[in-house]
Amino acid sequence: MRLSELKDKKILILGFGREGKDSYLALKKMFPGKKIGIADEKKNGKDYLKAVRNYDVIIKTPGIPGRIVKPFLKKGIKMTSQTEIFFDNFKGTIIGVTGTKGKGTTCSLIYQILKKAGLKAHLVGNIGKPVFQYLLKGKGEDIFVYELSSHQLQNLKKSPHIAVFLNLFPDHLDYYKNFNAYQKAKENIALYQTQNDFFIYNRDDKIVKEIAKTTKAQKLSFNCCLIRRIKQQDIPLRGEFNLQNIKAAIVVGKILGVSERDIARAIKNFKPLPHRLEFVGRHKGIDFYNDSMSTIPEVTMAALDALGSKVKTLILGGSEKGSDYAELAQKIAQSKIRTLIIFPGTGEKVWQEILALKKTNLPQPFFVDSMSEAVMIAYQQTSRPARNASRSDAGGGEVCLLSPGAASFNLFRDYKERGNLFKRHIRQYAKKR
Repeated sequence: MRLSELKDKKILILGFGREGKDSYLALKKMFPGKKIGIADEKKNGKDYLKAVRNYDVIIKTPGIPGRIVKPFLKKGIKMTSQTEIFFDNFKGTIIGVTGTKGKGTTCSLIYQILKKAGLKAHLVGNIGKPVFQYLLKGKGEDIFVYELSSHQLQNLKKSPHIAVFLNLFPDHLDYYKNFNAYQKAKENIALYQTQNDFFIYNRDDKIVKEIAKTTKAQKLSFNCCLIRRIKQQDIPLRGEFNLQNIKAAIVVGKILGVSERDIARAIKNFKPLPHRLEFVGRHKGIDFYNDSMSTIPEVTMAALDALGSKVKTLILGGSEKGSDYAELAQKIAQSKIRTLIIFPGTGEKVWQEILALKKTNLPQPFFVDSMSEAVMIAYQQTSRPARNASRSDAGGGEVCLLSPGAASFNLFRDYKERGNLFKRHIRQYAKKR
């Protein structure tokens, strides 16, 4: 939707979180004196959707499912999003990154690589700043590295110049009616690309590989891409999945002409993002890892692969999103994990899946409903290595891993609160003992 079309329309901001507030402030600058409506459940109460009928254009936040808005849409009302308006109006270069997991890390890596090369890059979307106000000052030389969720992609009719598709697992099945609907939303990142665009993809992911066949863009698989200047010891991220994120970022850098030297330096100096297999520290001889961003079982399995047999205590479970936990249960049952600390919801589901396997030497379960209790049990149950063990991340300590494999909303505000509480209680208990 063009900005010029909004001038004489009655506009409603639907959802007034971080993105909604950005849209409101930008529109007030674009159209001084124009009255812009706000409809938000926290602000207006449970009947907030009734306001939709009174406006011409609805700018919906990604977190509100379109299906609950549709009954309130009268003929002629246009429902759009901040992402759609930005794509329709911005004239510079957009690098869009999607996938079920790894988007934030990959976007941050790309951003650091481009900044290292002196390019005018901006990190936006879920991982960075909302984009609407950039429409007021963005220029043709600007490059926007845009983390795109399925919600943001759902109704797009324009694709980014460079699209990165990392992987696809079942997710958000509490939001979409089925996996196919979730996949269809993701496919929009490539659906409207032209022969002048680039599609960077994971050829080892069967679904993504099939999606690659549908785009007109130039196709580049990132799976074999590493540069000789990058040594193993210079990679600051653990796990095969993070290596894939790095490879995808390297391909983007090469397309935009960044030298191998600058790419290697950017990767070496990259600071891993919080809550993504984050090494919290060694306390009382235990290595603690915060993987609170793990909201599907596939990510927990990847974390277990990355840390290996050192994981002796696993904290898991959370709110339901429709995931299948059978494979994770099998992995835990075959692992060296001795202690399972289980949050309500999916944690109990995983435990029942483990019991159904009828294996011997299963981990000992502890059922908890607070992070404080979870960390206390972790200290009590996780063994201590020798006193003279190295205090570095690469040391020999046994591992306590928070990797819930589920959303956080049954006990916590979001994954950030869950991870921050984990880190806080680790420090508190370390001082007490």
